[in-house]
Amino acid sequence: MGKKPSGKGKRRFQHNRNFIRKNQRIRVPEIRVIGPNGEMLGVMAPEEAMVIAKKYRLDLVEVAPTAQPPVCRILEFGKYKYDLSKSKKNKENSGGKRVKEAKFRPRIDTHDYETKLRRSEKFLHQGFKLKLTMMMRGREMEHMDIGFARLRQAVVDLSGVGRADDEPKRAGRFIMVNLSPLPKNQHVFKYNSVAEAAVEDPDDQDDEEDIDEHDEEDSEAIAEEDGLSEDDDSEAETSATSKGDSDSED
Repeated sequence: MGKKPSGKGKRRFQHNRNFIRKNQRIRVPEIRVIGPNGEMLGVMAPEEAMVIAKKYRLDLVEVAPTAQPPVCRILEFGKYKYDLSKSKKNKENSGGKRVKEAKFRPRIDTHDYETKLRRSEKFLHQGFKLKLTMMMRGREMEHMDIGFARLRQAVVDLSGVGRADDEPKRAGRFIMVNLSPLPKNQHVFKYNSVAEAAVEDPDDQDDEEDIDEHDEEDSEAIAEEDGLSEDDDSEAETSATSKGDSDSED
């Protein structure tokens, strides 16, 4: 009897879990395609998606191979790999999946609110813990009940994928609450499809910058309102003084 082949030769055929299929290597009958600007283009054959990718001079990259059908995005492959490696390095440095945070203002409009909850829903689905922070400033501090109500509504809107660890609590001008993800087999999505929720967003979108920008706008508006009221008061004082002077002259 001949010798059995050693186990060493099998290693070369082991599947590389870090391998990312792109372009011609995507050989499934159909895929769900996300466009270069994050828009859903629908389900189509890989060949059809390749035509669209070439039009933008970008790559067709498989980002969720286990979804049915697999999800692919049209993007720059080099930048995508860099973002993934940076995200992996951040996770390793933090000793695991870190806590994500979504920041709100009490006067946030409906579109921005839904955009933040869409990302928050994805974070919870992907196993991250989530911290919701309501930022109050200026005269908003006199209406903390509005901030609490808005934050509790966000917890309700995310209840399909996560649950609050405790009641919202105030810390200075902030109101905060932490959410933990539910088991994946219990997830019910409100803002994403199953395929969209499986796609991990690169950590290149800074929620804090968006908040700071709105803070500056609001602070300018508050300062302008305060300035107008001060001007009105000074004008009233000036007219009262002038009237008093004229009365004394008479």
